[in-house]
Amino acid sequence: MIFIDSNIPMYVIGGSHPNKERAKMLLEDSIRRQERLVTDTEVFQEILHRYSAIQRMEAIQPSFDLLREIADEIFAFDMQDIEAAKGKLLSVAWVSARDALHLAVMERQGIDRIMSFDAGFDNATSISRVC
Repeated sequence: MIFIDSNIPMYVIGGSHPNKERAKMLLEDSIRRQERLVTDTEVFQEILHRYSAIQRMEAIQPSFDLLREIADEIFAFDMQDIEAAKGKLLSVAWVSARDALHLAVMERQGIDRIMSFDAGFDNATSISRVC
């Protein structure tokens, strides 16, 4: 099972970028290998946040559509995850609030791989980054 971070669909949908083709290839390879691809609802919020910040509203729906199409499951988070994320924020110097929440959901769901271009995840001992 592989957790899909928000940067994957945004690179696939977005304009020209050095990670665009790599993101497409990672998804295609995972789908071809019939990997179970999952994400959480926070990833959708990240897409909303980023595209509204850069005034690219037209990219929101295609990014949502792609994520819904490729994700075998979309996990909601709850207070248990928020408390676990808080614990990470208070004890781990490198983690952002969003990444802490993803890690909390991943740990609760038993997910140990994340597809992301965010090298910060390389600091996590409980997961490995696929990219």
